[in-house]
Order: sequence, then C-alpha cells, then structure tokens
Amino acid sequence: MKSLIVLTTAAGIALAQLCEHQWEGSFAKRKAGTIQTRQDVAPPPLDIQPLIVTGPSSNRIDLIFFGDGYTEDEKDKFFADAMALAMNVTDGQTFADVVPLMNFWAGFSPSAESGVGVGGRPLDTVYGLYRDGTELRGVYYDKPEVARAACDSTDACDYPILLGNDPLYGGLGGDFTVVTASPVNGPAVLRHELGHSIIDVGEEYEGGYAYFGVNAAQSPDSVPWEQWYTEPSSEPKIQRTNMPIQAYPWTLLNTTQKWSDTFTSAGTYDTYLLQFSVSGMTESSDLRVEVDGKDVGWEINPEVGVDRYIYNMKIDSALSPGEHELSFTLLNEEIEGTAQLCNLEVLEYGVAEEEFNFELKYHGLYPTFSDTNKTSYRPTNDYCTMRSIYSPNYCYACLEGLWLALLKPLSLIDNVTQTAQPDGSTKVSLDLLPLAEFREIPIPHQEAYTILWYGADENVVLEQWSNSTSALLGPDVTEFGVEVKFWSEQIRVDKDGVLVEKERYVVT
Repeated sequence: MKSLIVLTTAAGIALAQLCEHQWEGSFAKRKAGTIQTRQDVAPPPLDIQPLIVTGPSSNRIDLIFFGDGYTEDEKDKFFADAMALAMNVTDGQTFADVVPLMNFWAGFSPSAESGVGVGGRPLDTVYGLYRDGTELRGVYYDKPEVARAACDSTDACDYPILLGNDPLYGGLGGDFTVVTASPVNGPAVLRHELGHSIIDVGEEYEGGYAYFGVNAAQSPDSVPWEQWYTEPSSEPKIQRTNMPIQAYPWTLLNTTQKWSDTFTSAGTYDTYLLQFSVSGMTESSDLRVEVDGKDVGWEINPEVGVDRYIYNMKIDSALSPGEHELSFTLLNEEIEGTAQLCNLEVLEYGVAEEEFNFELKYHGLYPTFSDTNKTSYRPTNDYCTMRSIYSPNYCYACLEGLWLALLKPLSLIDNVTQTAQPDGSTKVSLDLLPLAEFREIPIPHQEAYTILWYGADENVVLEQWSNSTSALLGPDVTEFGVEVKFWSEQIRVDKDGVLVEKERYVVT
C-alpha cells in the first residue's frame, strides 16, 4: 500500500510530495565552468570569513555558507551558526576523513527581515528563502540569480550553501544546498544534501524517485559496491523486508479525533519497524501512538523541542496476517494548531541473521521501495546518512564515491619548489595534499603516499629519492619527473585514475 499526498501552495499550485526533500541535481563551478549570471544582477555585498581552511582555493573544494534572513544585528549569529554546522560535519564524523581536501567559508549579506518565509511567500531577504506551507520539509529560494551572482563573485565557491535563519527542520538539494540553523536537524540535512551534490547519488530511503549512483542497484546482478560486500561469497543475497504502508499526511492533529490509517500484512515476517515524524510536540504525554489499539510507548526526544524529528521504533514481534490499524492521538489541547503528523511508514523484516542482517556496518543487498513501489537496492540497512538522516556516516560505497569526487578536480601536489644549490645542483621539494603522514589530525584508517622521482629519462626511477618529498638533482639535469600515488583503505576501485599523478617539470 502506498499513499501519495498532494499539498496546495498559497499560489494554488498542486505539488506532489513524493520524497523527503526536493532535489534538483548536482552543482559545482569546477564541473560546469563559471556560472553564467544575468548581467543586470549584481552580487550582494559579502563579508566572507574563513571557517575551516586547509589550503589554497586553487587546489581545494570550497564550500561556502551564504546567510539568508539574518539582519545586520544578527551578523555574529550567522557566523556562529555557520561555524557550528561546519564543525558538526567535520569533527570526527561525516567529512572528517576528507576534510584536508575541503575549505569551509561563510559569506554574510544583511537581510531587511529576519527569518524564513512561509506559505509560499518569501520575506525581504537576500535570497528569498521560504517554505511552501507551514510544514517542516523543503525550504526553497526565490532569488536564484542573486545566489548565482554571489557564488560567481568569489573564488571560494564550489558548492554554495544557503543557510536560513530558522531554528526548525528544512532543506533542499540541487543548484544550491539549502539548510536551516536547526541545532539538531541543520547538520543532518546538510550532510545528506551534500551527499547528493558532491557524490552525485540519489536517495536510500523509501518513497523517493531518484535512485542512482554508487549507492543504488536496479538489479542484484549489477551492483556498483560489490567491492564492499561484507561476505562476498554469500552475495547476492537479498535481505528479506517489506513495506506495507507509507504516507506523508502533513496534517495538524487535534484532541477530538485521532488520525488513523489501515494496512495489510502478509504475516510472514518476524519483526517490524514503525517510523514516523512529528513536530510541535512538547512532552511525551502530548501524543499516543498505537498499533491495533496498543500503545507502542512513544517518548519525545528532549533535545528537539517543537522541531520536527524522525522516530524509529523497532517492534520485536510479528504482525499477524490481515488488516492492522496505525493511529496517532493528540492528548494536549494547548498544542492544537501546531502539533503535526508529518510522515509515517512500516517496514517488516525477516528472521534476524537468517533472513535479515541488522548489523550496522554490514554491506550487502537491502531492498528500497520507491514512490511507485519499484524495488532498487542499497548497500546497508540504516548506516548511511543518505537513508537515515540522523546517521553521521556515509556507507562505504558513498564514502569511496566522496573521496573520488573530491579528488578528481584536485592535484595531489599542492606546490613544487626548486632551490639552486651552491654547487649548481637543484633541490626540488614537494608539498602534497595534507593526507597520510601529512595530516594535522590523524584518523584511524590506513592511508599512504608513494613517491617516485625521474630524471631526464622519464622511464628511469631515481631510486635514492623514492618516497621522499625532496630530491637533489645534479647540475646537468635540465628536466625531471615525479609520480605521486595515494592509497587509502577507504578506496577500493578507482576507475578514473584519480589516485595517481605523474608530471614533468623543467629545471628553472
């Protein structure tokens, strides 16, 4: 059973709400060349400050937060919000392993009004961020030409992020990644949407329409992450699961009538998961969630407050064959008008270990069901942030894709310095991307550089300088070569050869 909920905007335009966020594809100046902006649109005045800088923009991937809905008096708040987001996704999680390839910046432009628009109407802000209605879901932009002009006005903009001055859940992927300053949901949405933009992958959760890239297989016979199977000898083994109901009600709850829906189970599964999200709640006593009239024991996440939060409740019992009722009953009259049921789904699982592997990092073949109930496959159950938005991790397939996407436009060599010696020889020194032994902050994963030097004959290795970042060339040497290879246990397949760089130089 699949529910398709249609909303209507303030302008009367029907929008089919099929997945968690609207997503419009990838964006990067490095890929597409300089963005063409309208000649009559000037960039807004920008105060750009560094957040996390690991090297020159010419050889790093630059991500920049552009603030929207921050007034001049809220300038310090913007920089603090941007720094909090950058630190959250790089401090020991998500981008921590690849952060030496990245720079994070923040660009402030004052808005006339504070906050994010609702009901399809933007406020008087720099980029015009707004929500279609009041539901905590997508946040859209009204002035893409201004955002493009802002990005095009600085060299520090490979991936632009529009940061809305709003404390609640919301986001967007596409030409511009959009996030809010929600303490819990802002970082979660950011890492998920950047996965779309940088790695160029689709979703892993149910009910979407875009399933492609290194984390999606349309058939068990063609799987792009075979190199990451936890048990290669037993694959392809499809993990046994089923989704009998999914819906996006986006409905305000009231105390006079419960919200309910029915679904049918075949009764052949061992356990099930109830996933749903609500907003506007204040206490665990505000809401009762029931399956077949039995309270499942929902409790509020105290860190969230009235913000939207996605709850996962694993029920260690089987659903009997036949029809079942799922219901939500509001118990607190004081929050009528704000308490909202956002989305829900039920997933059934086969027998643990035997038919379904729940191990967090197990990589195999897990079915995913689209908005049209078409089945594709993903690498893990709930490990990846592309499926479970509160996970701080990418699955191994996505992480490998992240490495390759970031490295592809970069050079492994940051700089080459030649220094003439008194005897006429030349000392050549390399500055490499700060990975492996050159990292400032060590990581628990194995990685290494291999360096080979070549003299006038590009096929003859100068063995005495192998794996050294410097070499001494004799007075008679007029040109030389260097080959740098990077290896990481997080990268197993490199079809485009981005882990090897071989260059020739003239002695100057």
